[in-house]
Amino acid sequence: MKIKKGEGLNIVPFIDIMLVLLAIVLSISTFIAQGKISIDLPEANSAQKQNDDKKVSIVVDAQNQIYVDDKPTTLEELKSLVDSTDAKTLIELKSDKDSKFETFVKIIDLLKEKNHENFAISTKTN
Repeated sequence: MKIKKGEGLNIVPFIDIMLVLLAIVLSISTFIAQGKISIDLPEANSAQKQNDDKKVSIVVDAQNQIYVDDKPTTLEELKSLVDSTDAKTLIELKSDKDSKFETFVKIIDLLKEKNHENFAISTKTN
């Protein structure tokens, strides 16, 4: 097969495919940047940044689902986890501002019941 002079390769389909791939990569990268669990923290004037390598993260999302280190869990599983956690380990508590206050209070009550008072409540600065 010989290409005649003046004829070229049609690269329009190649450009279409590349644009679709670019759109997919950009949309996936926004999910990666947001993190696994999307929560909207309440604001506080006295918010401080916590820097501690040894910590357990408890997250309550807007649907009142509890996550421990990004894994869904129940209140009963959380009790056993707090029992097995050293009292000096920092527990970071993040609760979505639209979640029920009752869930937040249950977690605080559980920590106090187990005599684990080394916890931080995360907020965002305003």
